[in-house]
Amino acid sequence: MSSFEINKNEVDIVIGALNTDLTQFLNSWRPFFSGFHLIIVKDPELKEDLNIPEGFDVEVYSKPDIEKVVGAANAAMFSGYSCRYFGYLVSKKKYIVSIDDDCVPAKDPKGVLVDAVSQHVSNLENPATPLFFNTLYDPYCEGADFVRGYPFSLRSGVPCAASCGLWLNLADLDAPTQALKTEQRNTSYVDAVMTVPLKAMLPISGINIAFNRELVGPALVPALRIAGEGKVRWETLEDVWCGMCLKHISDHLGYGVKTGLPYVWRNERGDAVESLRKKWEGMKLMEKSVPFFESLKLPETAVNVEDCVVELAKAVKEQLGSDDPAFTQAADAMVKWVQLWNSVNSSG
Repeated sequence: MSSFEINKNEVDIVIGALNTDLTQFLNSWRPFFSGFHLIIVKDPELKEDLNIPEGFDVEVYSKPDIEKVVGAANAAMFSGYSCRYFGYLVSKKKYIVSIDDDCVPAKDPKGVLVDAVSQHVSNLENPATPLFFNTLYDPYCEGADFVRGYPFSLRSGVPCAASCGLWLNLADLDAPTQALKTEQRNTSYVDAVMTVPLKAMLPISGINIAFNRELVGPALVPALRIAGEGKVRWETLEDVWCGMCLKHISDHLGYGVKTGLPYVWRNERGDAVESLRKKWEGMKLMEKSVPFFESLKLPETAVNVEDCVVELAKAVKEQLGSDDPAFTQAADAMVKWVQLWNSVNSSG
């Protein structure tokens, strides 16, 4: 990553707290979080107070704060991993960086701790190239460039909407895969960033992500909740669905999405085999979602993110609502999210 100066006043770091003791987590990130404003949103189902070490510029939101802003009737949207979306809602910054509270800084192959915040912001501040794939990956990274044959007319790129980081140790696999390969851990550090091509879908993970809130904030939507949703990533689908919505909207509006660096080190949490014993419908919903997004075309009249989310919700209800009530609930949540976004952000 080429060196550049980050305007820390443009960045909020949003943490969804599913654990009460954040001491080890925050102390591990202190070299990279220091000087940034942190928004920590406590899972409304957590009863104990949070343990937060001193020395951070932090705002903490708990259940009463959430209910005060969105109303008690809407607070359920922000439970479990979805609590972080409340931080997205109330932030006023240009960029959001969000990392799960079971992750610590990774080390690169030279043993140097990875500054995930700086890498995410660098990814966002440099253009994306979704229209024509560059075989040297991100041409704006230090040591890279556009390859021979890359059209000069496309080298200015498009605005980058989101930066999807990766994970060492416990990769973000689904429960069946992890249960089958119980000892598998990701040890491969690939020093690369790439833009996901136009119209290509991807399952964005909320574990390690950043986005340009000014460009696509309302597209980061807490919508698809599955029956028996749990407190480990294997038992959720909200971030994957949110990511598919974000990518489709970004394609429609002419933005790009990057994946690759930065890595975080993801610690062990949960039991994949135990998760499989629960009634988990996520895989079935995904198989129905893919052809929907493949054929989806948003109307040309959808010219901003809020319009796109509403139109997408309408299509979800019409085309998927009869397949599973989870889709109808997701569509309703998407419309409600846009209403909340407009209300909260219009009130300053």
